[in-house]
Amino acid sequence: MFFKPKKKYVVTALAVGFLFVGTSFKNDFFEIAKQIEIFTTLYKTVNTNYVDETNPGELMDKAIKNMLADLDPYTVYFNEQDVAKFKINNTGEYTGIGAQVTRKDGRLIIKEPYKGYAADKAGLKAGDEIIQIGDINLVDFKEDTRDLLKGTRDTKFDIKYKRQGKIYDAQLVLDEVDLRAVPYFSMVDENTGYIVLSQFNNKASKQTKEALVKLKEDGATKIILDLRGNPGGLLNEAVNVCNIFLPRDEIIVTTKSKNKKYNNIYKTKKEPVDTEIPLVVLVNGKSASASEIVSGALQDLDRAVVVGSRSFGKGLVQRPLELTYGTQVKVTISRYYTPSGRGIQALDYTRKDEEGNAIRIDKKDYNAFKTRKGRTVYDGGGILPDVVLEESKQSAITDALERNSAIFNFVTEYYYKNPNLGTTIPKLSDSDFNDFKKYLKKEGFEFETQTEKALKEAYEIAIKEKIDGNIATEYKGLLNALKKSQEKEINTHKKEIKKLMLDEIIKRYQYKEGLYKYYTTSNPEIIKSTTLLNNTNEYNKILLK
Repeated sequence: MFFKPKKKYVVTALAVGFLFVGTSFKNDFFEIAKQIEIFTTLYKTVNTNYVDETNPGELMDKAIKNMLADLDPYTVYFNEQDVAKFKINNTGEYTGIGAQVTRKDGRLIIKEPYKGYAADKAGLKAGDEIIQIGDINLVDFKEDTRDLLKGTRDTKFDIKYKRQGKIYDAQLVLDEVDLRAVPYFSMVDENTGYIVLSQFNNKASKQTKEALVKLKEDGATKIILDLRGNPGGLLNEAVNVCNIFLPRDEIIVTTKSKNKKYNNIYKTKKEPVDTEIPLVVLVNGKSASASEIVSGALQDLDRAVVVGSRSFGKGLVQRPLELTYGTQVKVTISRYYTPSGRGIQALDYTRKDEEGNAIRIDKKDYNAFKTRKGRTVYDGGGILPDVVLEESKQSAITDALERNSAIFNFVTEYYYKNPNLGTTIPKLSDSDFNDFKKYLKKEGFEFETQTEKALKEAYEIAIKEKIDGNIATEYKGLLNALKKSQEKEINTHKKEIKKLMLDEIIKRYQYKEGLYKYYTTSNPEIIKSTTLLNNTNEYNKILLK
C-alpha cells in the first residue's frame, strides 16, 4: 500500500510541515502553510482514490511516525492508544509482575525476576518463556503482550510457561512494584562507602542522601558512586544528586535550543550534605543522560574523579507536548551542556551515513574545555573519565554476544545443571569457557557484528541484481574467514566474557543484591577506585588539589 517502507519518503517529505509549528512558523509562515496544504490534499486524494479501502487513522499514524524517525530516535508521536499504553511513570512505582521481560523472536522471556515480587513469588526464573496468559496462546499473539499482564493490584493471571522444554502452570498476582533508585549501598572497606544509583526517578536524590548519611555513620570517609548502566531519568533529580556533594547556587547543567524559552540554567538550590568527602564516580558505555549530567558536572567542578569508560553520549533533551484528540508528541527541544560548556551528545542526527545511521562525532573534531581548576577535558559525546579503565570497556564481539542473548541463554542451562550453588561464587574454568564456545556452535548463534551485517547486505543486493553467481564462492570464503575471526575474538576477550558470565550466574542464585555484594570485594573497577581513594596524593594530583 501507499505507506509501505519503499514509499515512506513520499509521506515523510510531504508531512514535515505538519507537526513542527513553533518558532520557525513565524519565520517561514508561507512555506509551512504550503507544505500543510500539500500534505492535506495528498492525504484526502489517496484516501478517496486508492484502489482498496484504506484506514485513514493508520495511514496518518504511519506517516507521522516515519517522518519523526528521520529526526532522532527520541522524538516520538503517541496516538491515543499509545498515550494510554506507554505513559511513563517516573515515581519508580507501578503495578506489575515484578520482572524484567523481553519479547524476542516472538517469544516472551523472563530476563530478571525481582526479589519478593509477583513473578518471584510464583516461582518464575530468568530464562522462562511465558507461552500462555489466561486463554490466550502467545505463539499466535502478534500484539503487545504487555497489555495482557496489566491490571489493578491483586489482579490474578493464570499462565503457562516453558522451562527447559517442559510446560508448567503458575498464577501471577499483580502487586505494587517499587523500583529503588538506590538498590544497594555498603562499606567496601573500613573507610570507603559504596552507593549504587541505578536510575533517576523522583526518589534518586533522597535515597542517595540517605545512603550517604548512613555510610558516614558507619565510618565512611570516602565514597564511590556507581552510575554504571544507569540510563538516566529526571533532570531535576540529577541536579539534586549533585547538590548532595556541591554547595548551593552551583551551575550543574545548561540547556540550549533554537527556541529561547527552552534555554535554561539549572543550579543547586539546597544546602549540601558533604562538599569535602573524597568522591569517585563510576561510569561506562551504558551510563546515559542524567548520569552524564552528574558525572560531567562533578568532573567539571573538580568535585570528583570519574573512573571507567566513556559514557553513552545522550545529550538531547525531550519534552512531551499535548496535541489534539488525546495525542502527544515527545520532542527533542534542546541539548545538554556541562558547566565547562561541553556538549554531551555523541551522535549527530543531522548527518547520516549511507545506511541512514547517525554519524558519531569524529575524534579530530573534539573540542577542549577547562574545569574550574584548569584541567583539560573534551567534548565529543559522553563523559570521558579522568581514569580510563580497560576493564570497563566492552568489545564489539561481547556486545554481539549480549545483544543476541548468548551469555544469558548459556547461563540458563548452567543454572539447571548446577542447582545447588546457593551463595557460593563459582570459579569459571577454561573448561566452562570451552563449554560456552561449544554451546555457541551447537545453537548456531548469529553474532551480527557490523562487518558481518555489511557483508550479508552486500550479498543480498548481489542476489537481487543477479550477479551473485560470480561471487557466491568468494562470499562463502569471506563469511568463513569472518567466523574464524569471530572465534579468535572470543578467545581474545575470554576474560571479559567470563566476567559477564559470572555476573549473570550470581544474579540467578542471589538476585541483583548478591551481584552488588560480590562487586564490593571482587569488581576490578571498584577495587581500583578504592585504591585510588586510599592514595590521597594520587587522588589530589588528578584534581589539582
